[in-house]
Amino acid sequence: MGHPVRLAVGILIHLDMGDAYHVQTILAYDLNGKPLPVSNGAPLRLRIERQLGYKHAKYLMKIELVESFDGIHGGKGGYWEDNGYEWYGGI
Repeated sequence: MGHPVRLAVGILIHLDMGDAYHVQTILAYDLNGKPLPVSNGAPLRLRIERQLGYKHAKYLMKIELVESFDGIHGGKGGYWEDNGYEWYGGI
C-alpha cells in the first residue's frame, strides 16, 4: 500500500498511494482550459473515482506524505475517519 497521503482542505482526508496514482484519479487545476473557479473547488480539486464522494476534496491547499496517521486528529487519518467512516471509502 505504501505511504498514506494526507490532504489539507480545512478538514483532513487521506488516500493510499494506489489510489493517488490510479489512472482515474484527477487533480484538477483548470476547467475547460481556464483556471478552476472557486465554485468548482479552486485552487485544486481532487477526484478519486474509486472512492465515495466524501473523499472528493475541493479547495485543496496542501498534499503531504506521512508515515502514519498517529497524532493526526484522532489518529485514524482524518475528519471523516475519526467520526466513524471507513478509512478507504471505496466503491
